[in-house]
Amino acid sequence: MNGAHDLGGMQGFGPVSPDPVSPDGEAALFKAEWERRVFGLTLAMGATGCWNIDESRHARENQDPGAYLAKSYYQIWLHGLERLLVQAGLCSEEEIAQGRSLQPPAVVPRVLKAEQVAATLVKGGPSARPTGEAAAFSIGQRVVAKVMTPRGHTRLPRYLRGRPGRILLHHGTHVFPDTNADGAGELPQHLYTVAFDATDIWGAQACPGSIQADCFESYLEAVPPRETAG
Repeated sequence: MNGAHDLGGMQGFGPVSPDPVSPDGEAALFKAEWERRVFGLTLAMGATGCWNIDESRHARENQDPGAYLAKSYYQIWLHGLERLLVQAGLCSEEEIAQGRSLQPPAVVPRVLKAEQVAATLVKGGPSARPTGEAAAFSIGQRVVAKVMTPRGHTRLPRYLRGRPGRILLHHGTHVFPDTNADGAGELPQHLYTVAFDATDIWGAQACPGSIQADCFESYLEAVPPRETAG
């Protein structure tokens, strides 16, 4: 979707202000204890299996632009978690507003226990899915990112749409986030790393170099080979 979360390359939002770093060079992960708690709650509830990671991302990004831009990073995470809890029937909006349970606790498919957290985080959630489908593109092939305006979740940044690139890597077939976020199924697709020249994205004033992005097959179109003079 075209939302306030997709700001890459856009101007007019002020300078980027990196968080301060500690003497050992590490940036603080959390500015306040409530942020740490929101992060933990989001991971714990995601582990229940009541929704998938793409639904979780879409719940965070799918809100009014004014409201989105007015929130801090973890306020956006909290908003998304609250939406998912209500949609899954695990709590009501009234319970969230009052900050207490008004009904008996709902049963969830899985519970992430404290002693399982470290191993679960190390294991992660692999998205590779075999399909047997042949890849449409090959390493080194010239492609262009499609111009698209999806209504739901997508992993194709807006600033790459319509820009030419070259296939750099092929990662096999993976869960397609666009359908997975809408409950339409995993529908795996081939996934590629595509290199886009910075000047093709932002013009001649861009710094020399390239942008590398992981793009699903349906995001891309082949560029016809150049004709040679007879």
